[in-house]
Amino acid sequence: MKVSLRNNLLIFHTLPAAAALSKLNVDAARGLRGDEARKRLQKFGPNELVVIKRVSPFVLFLKQFKNVLIIILLVAATLTGFLGNTTEAATIGAIIVLAAVLGFVQEFRAERALEALRELSAPLALVVRDGREIDIPARELAPGDIILLATGDRVPADARLIEAINLKALEATLTGESAPGEKHSDRLCPAEAAVGDRHNMIFAGTSITYGRGQAVVVATGSETEFGHIAQMLRTVPRTDTPLQKNLHRLGASLTKVALLMVAIIVVLGVLHGQPFLEMLVFGIALAVAVVPEALPAAVTISLALGVQRMAKRHALIRHLPAVETLGSTTIICTDKTGTLTKDEMTARKILLSSGEVLDITGSGYEPTGVFLFQNTPFHPTEILKLLLTAGALASDARLTASDGTWNLKGDPTEAALVVAAHKAGLKKELLDEEYRRIAEIPFTSETKRMITLNQNALGTAAYAKGAIEVILASSLYYQGATGTQPLTEKKRQEILVTAQAFAGEALRVIAVAYAPVSSLEAAEHGLTFLGLVGMIDPPRPEAKAAIAACHKAGIKIMMITGDHPATAEAIARELTILPPGGRVVTGAELAAMNETELEHSIENIAVCARVSPEHKLRIVETLKKRGHIVAMTGDGINDAPALKAADIGIAMGRTGTDVSKEAAAMVLTDDNFASIVAAIEEGRIIFSNIKKFLTYLVSSNLGEIGLIAVASFLSMPLPLSAIQILFINLASDGLPALALGVDPPEKDGMERLPRKLSAGFFSRSVVALMTVGGLWSTLTTIGLFLWAREAGRGLTYSMTMVFVALVLIQFLKTYAFRSDTHSVFNHPFSNWWLNGAILIELLLLAALLYLPFWQRIFSLAILSFSDLMIVAGAALLIIPILEMTKLALHKLKKPGTAPRLSDKITA
Repeated sequence: MKVSLRNNLLIFHTLPAAAALSKLNVDAARGLRGDEARKRLQKFGPNELVVIKRVSPFVLFLKQFKNVLIIILLVAATLTGFLGNTTEAATIGAIIVLAAVLGFVQEFRAERALEALRELSAPLALVVRDGREIDIPARELAPGDIILLATGDRVPADARLIEAINLKALEATLTGESAPGEKHSDRLCPAEAAVGDRHNMIFAGTSITYGRGQAVVVATGSETEFGHIAQMLRTVPRTDTPLQKNLHRLGASLTKVALLMVAIIVVLGVLHGQPFLEMLVFGIALAVAVVPEALPAAVTISLALGVQRMAKRHALIRHLPAVETLGSTTIICTDKTGTLTKDEMTARKILLSSGEVLDITGSGYEPTGVFLFQNTPFHPTEILKLLLTAGALASDARLTASDGTWNLKGDPTEAALVVAAHKAGLKKELLDEEYRRIAEIPFTSETKRMITLNQNALGTAAYAKGAIEVILASSLYYQGATGTQPLTEKKRQEILVTAQAFAGEALRVIAVAYAPVSSLEAAEHGLTFLGLVGMIDPPRPEAKAAIAACHKAGIKIMMITGDHPATAEAIARELTILPPGGRVVTGAELAAMNETELEHSIENIAVCARVSPEHKLRIVETLKKRGHIVAMTGDGINDAPALKAADIGIAMGRTGTDVSKEAAAMVLTDDNFASIVAAIEEGRIIFSNIKKFLTYLVSSNLGEIGLIAVASFLSMPLPLSAIQILFINLASDGLPALALGVDPPEKDGMERLPRKLSAGFFSRSVVALMTVGGLWSTLTTIGLFLWAREAGRGLTYSMTMVFVALVLIQFLKTYAFRSDTHSVFNHPFSNWWLNGAILIELLLLAALLYLPFWQRIFSLAILSFSDLMIVAGAALLIIPILEMTKLALHKLKKPGTAPRLSDKITA
C-alpha cells in the first residue's frame, strides 16, 4: 500500500536543511543507496500522478441518452415504428443520434485535464545515488533523493533546497506570480506560508530560470503540490449550466404534459368505444406534437453559430452550453497578470538626480511614448539621457519586432529600462555598438546589482543598476543640474522618500548610477547616482473600458492573484475594480475565515492576493452558494480546479497551460479581459435568441396540442397525420427557429442586469404571449376544420386546409416573437436569415401542395384559390391578436420592473 508524506511535506519549509536531511535519513554528499531508493519507491509509489480509470467511450455515449427530451423522442420513435410508420420513426431517430453524437464529443474532450497534467511531468532527473551523479527517469524518484538543478531544468518533484546559488524559479503555473522568484537554502519560512512564499522549497512542474542548486526530495507523484491540485481537479464535479438546467426543466414539464394528454385521450377514446390501437395512434401523434423535435438541433446549432462569432472575438468555446452561461454571469473572478495587465514590465516614473520627477507615457514593450514633467512634455536633458544610457548598458535584455509586435528576449525589468531608453531615441543595439562592454559584475541575489564596464571613443566608464539601498551605499556623488555633487545624507533621505512614494504606487524601484573609471573595482564604491526608475506591469489600455461595461451590465469584478497585495491593490484602484468600501484580502486571511465568515464577507471582497489553489476553489464555491453565476479566469496548473468548479472557466490561450485549457469551458486566444466582456455580450445575445425560438416553438406546439386535443374531445377525425405534424415540427418550424437563433441583438443588451438563475426561459409576460398565440392558433385551425367538414370538403381536403393554415400561422409567429415587448412592425424584415428561411419554407409548402409525389406522401389535396385566400386571411389574424396582447401586457407591467440597470438605479 502506498504511504503518504503529505502531512510531513507541510513542515519541511520550516526546517533547516540539515534537519530536513536528518528527517529523511539521507546524506547530501552520497545520496540514497540504490537498494534504499528501490525500497522507498515501493513504499511511496512512483513519481507520477495516479491514473483514475476513465469511463469508456461507449458508456460516455450511452450517457447522452439520459436527457429527458431524448427519452421522449426515443419512446415516440419506438412506438411510431412499431405501428408501421417507418418514415416518421427514422426521422426522429436521426435527430436522436445527432444530439447524442454532439454531446459525446463535448464530454470526451472535457475530461482530458488529467492527461494534460501527466504530460507536464519531467522525463528525467539528475540525482546523487551511491555518491555518483546519474540521470534517472523522473518517475523513479523517491523521497530522500538528492536532485541537482540548473538553468532551464523542469523541477521533477517537491524538494527542500540544501544549496542555492543565484537560484530563481518560475512558479507562475502554481502561484500565479509572473516573475521568477529567488530561492535560498538557508532561509526558514513560517508554517502558514503560502506556496509562493516558501523560498527554501522548489515544486514539481515549475522551472529553473537562473542559477543552480541542490535539493532533497520531500514529496513525489500525487503527494506533491502539483499532484494535490490534480486530486482536487478529480474531485470537482462539472455542474450543469443554466441552459442545461432550464432545458431539463422544460423537458420534464413537456414529459408530464405528453404523458397526461396521451393517457386522457386513450382512456376517453376507449370509453367512447373507439378501437384501442386507433386511440394509441392519436396519443402518439399528440406526444409528437408536444415535443418540439427541432429543439435539440436548434439549440445546438444556435450555440455553434455563437461559438463561431465568439471565435472572431478571440474566445474559443470548448463546452457548447457554456456559451449561454456567459450571458448569465454575475461575477468575473479574474487573474491580474496578462489578463488585466499586459504582462510587460513598463517604466512609469523617473526621479532624476537633479530633483525632477518625470512621468513616462506608453505601455508595454512597444517603444512609443513621451516624458512629462508636471503634465507637460519634457525634452530629454543630458542627465536623463545619461540615466537612460546607463540603465540600457547595464542590461542584457533585447527587444525584437515581428509583424508589428515587440517581443522580449531577457529579463522583464531590464526590458523596461531598454524600452524607456528607446523612447528617448537611445536604441539598445546602437548603444552597445558605441559603448563596447569590456567587463561586468553580473547581478546576483546577494549583491542585488549589476555593473558593466564600457568603452567608447571618449574613454571608459562603469554603469550600474540595482536595488536602491545597494546603489546608494556604493555612491559617493550624484549628478546635479550644475554637475557632479557630493551625495550628502540629506540628499540620500530625499531620494529614499521619493523611492517610498514610488513603492506606495506599487512600482518596482530600480536605482541607476555610473562612474567615469577604468576598472570595476574603482566603480564598486565610487558611483555617481543618476536617479530612480519606477516600473510596473501596466493595465491593458482596453481593460478599463471593459470593466466599465461590466459595471454597466451589473457584473461584479473580483481580482484573484498570486501577486503582492500592494501591487494588486494599485492595479485594482486604477481599473476601478476596488470600489469604496471594497476589501483587499490575502490568502492567509481567507484561510483564517470559517465558512460563515467568508459567506458574510465575500460580497465586499474586491481583491484576493497571495492565494493558493485551495483558496481559489473555496472562493468560487462560496460565490456559487451565494447564488452567483461565476466566471473564473486562469492560466496555470493552480487554476485548474477553480476553472472546472466555476460556472464558466476561462483559460488563457497564449500563456495558459494545457491543464487550465482542458479544465476550462472557454479559451481566450489573446489573453485579454476585454475579450471576456465581448464573450459575455455574445452570451446574452445567444440566450435572448434561444428564448425567441423556444417561445416560437413552444407556442407553435401549444397550437398543435390544442388542435388535436379539441378534435379528440369532440370525437372528430384527427385533423393532422403524424407525418404532417413531423413536417411542421421539423421542416416548417426548424429553419425559422434557426433563423431566430441569429436574430440581430437588441441595443440595450449590455445595460440589463444579469438574469436570475431561477428565472428560467419564460417570464410571465412571455408565457402569456405564448399561450395567447397557441390558443388563437387552436381556435383558427379547429374552426377551419369544422367549416371545411360542414362545407363537405372531404377529410383529406379539410386536413390540407388545417395543415396550410397552421404552417402560415407559425411563419407569422416567427416575426411576432422576435421581441416579446416591441411591435412586429419595428424593423420587421431586418433578419435576412429569417426572410430567407420563410421564403424557402413557402417554396417547400408549394411543392407539397402541387407536386403529386409529395401530395401522396403527406396525404394532401390541391386547394382552390378561394379556399387558399380564406386560409391565408385566417392565418393573418394572428398578427393583430399578438400585437394587442403585447400592448396589454405593456400597460399591465408595473413601473420599475424592466430588467435594465438604469431602471434599477432610477428606482
